[in-house]
Amino acid sequence: YQRRVRGSIFCFAIGRSSLKMNRFSLLRNNKLCFIAKKPRSFFKSNFKLFFEINKRTLNRSFHLGTFPKALTEFNMTDIGEGIAEVEILKWFIKPGDVIKEFDPLCEVMSDKATVQITSKYNGKIIGLYHKEGDIAKVGLPLMKIDTFEEPDNLSPLSPKQNLPRTTDERSLSHSIRSKQGTPVKVLASPAVRHLAAKQGINLSMIEGKGKDGRIRKEDILNSTSEYLIETNLATPEIEPITYIEPSIPIAESDTVIPLRGYRRAMAQTMTESLSVPHLLYAEEITMDNLMIARKTLKPLAESHNIKLTYMPFIIKAVSLSLKKFPILNSTIDKNLTQITLKQSHNVSIAVDTPNGLTVPNIKNVQNLNIFEIAKELSRISENAQSNKISPEDLAGGTISLSNIGAIGGIFLKPILLVPQVCIGAIGRIQKVPRFDSRGEVVPVHLMGVSWSCDHRVVDGAVGANWLKVFKDYIENPIKMLL
Repeated sequence: YQRRVRGSIFCFAIGRSSLKMNRFSLLRNNKLCFIAKKPRSFFKSNFKLFFEINKRTLNRSFHLGTFPKALTEFNMTDIGEGIAEVEILKWFIKPGDVIKEFDPLCEVMSDKATVQITSKYNGKIIGLYHKEGDIAKVGLPLMKIDTFEEPDNLSPLSPKQNLPRTTDERSLSHSIRSKQGTPVKVLASPAVRHLAAKQGINLSMIEGKGKDGRIRKEDILNSTSEYLIETNLATPEIEPITYIEPSIPIAESDTVIPLRGYRRAMAQTMTESLSVPHLLYAEEITMDNLMIARKTLKPLAESHNIKLTYMPFIIKAVSLSLKKFPILNSTIDKNLTQITLKQSHNVSIAVDTPNGLTVPNIKNVQNLNIFEIAKELSRISENAQSNKISPEDLAGGTISLSNIGAIGGIFLKPILLVPQVCIGAIGRIQKVPRFDSRGEVVPVHLMGVSWSCDHRVVDGAVGANWLKVFKDYIENPIKMLL
């Protein structure tokens, strides 16, 4: 019997002429599947099977048995912002689970945000490449999924255990099993090893037809599904995290903590900031008028379920001051050839979380009122504490604020969050004695503020004049309404 399939000629010589015609079909995964109408009588007969494959179909193989599973490797999704790797925080599935499209698979944490990865397929989880706490590279496999894709126009063969095997098949199986108990050296090129790992095939189970038993690509492609070991998933080549052993032995009570997530992002950012010359400027601001304004507006805010602190006023004062000094809301390119003035006032707020310091931002503060700023501040703070901050909230910041006064302290030197050129640190409010205009000692409430600027962009006089405008808005909050 001879038939053309997509330009290839397949020839078959069958021992018994009484055997009815058999069907051949090319599967989606480029494997040729043979289906006999009388499988038992066919395999018991003495037959020879020959097939020729032209250059166009050289990579296709002949397959006897049940339909192969449509195994799909689910790669780690690119979540943007130039992120190259993530930490697996939590798996929502396990091998053997049946999943549907858009089902949550895992929760991962990058240097900038925590993201939930969802499925793109319907299918069954075959295996996972990582455990919780591992680092996964973007673009490399996270898991292997059986997507249940079978041809619609073919009926599958009987289970392979019910089909008698030919003499050649039995001898091949015997030669493989005789080697299972003894370690053998597998001869194969890197390309062949990569193909075997991708297909989930154990090379020690393949009989090499090349010189000195070397396993060729054709040996992998011609292997039957009986020798596929689906449960032994190939681990993607990911460089392990290593730690340098100190010369002095570590005491048994010492603990090594991997630097990951927000902490690693902060370490990288602070290291980059060391190359930027910082201009530091500090000032004391009288808070009495702002305290009265907040006390007046607080009942109205509470009636709208808004938590009104001093920070919304400070954030708005920053934005109003930037309108007069836009150079502080800018970035400079790495080649130091141009400065970009940002039109949006996206104020980044440092938030301390259980996983480390993160800096989400409130977008377009120049268009928001005090209450709207307060609502956004509450939202990003709550999301950061619950580890649900989104990449959108972290991207695009133009100037930063750190409210160190909520913990304590009056002044400090804030470190720039590059490529931003300005960051402020808000100290605690304290009641102290001061002389008034008549020379009398009066109690006042003072707040210490510290500002750092990129001295390559911001001159000392510009920074001082900007802080003077900012101070005026805080000390006279009624001007924020103008």
